[in-house]
Amino acid sequence: MKKLLVLFFTCVGFAFAAASTSGDITGADLVMGLSVLAGVVGLGIAALGGAIGMGHAASAAISGTARNPALGSKLQTTMFIAIALIEAQVIYTLVFAIIAIYVNPYLAA
Repeated sequence: MKKLLVLFFTCVGFAFAAASTSGDITGADLVMGLSVLAGVVGLGIAALGGAIGMGHAASAAISGTARNPALGSKLQTTMFIAIALIEAQVIYTLVFAIIAIYVNPYLAA
């Protein structure tokens, strides 16, 4: 995973270096490029956190059902609500990433 991350950031560095040697990069291009990079990295971190949270919720629900099978349906309902709330956080991050990439409030009009 670390090798893939290093490769990714190396490619980003080469992309910015190639654009700056041609002399046609502006401040707006740099802000757009960094906005895309921030959106992708932020979405990846949010998805990773959401996946870990969903795994813990499912593990706890399965463990609770194994200890007391009579409460299985209540635990399953609670687990689905928790997973929906966790997934909502990832969707909010996706919306913010799309805003940062396409609308880009960081650029002056």
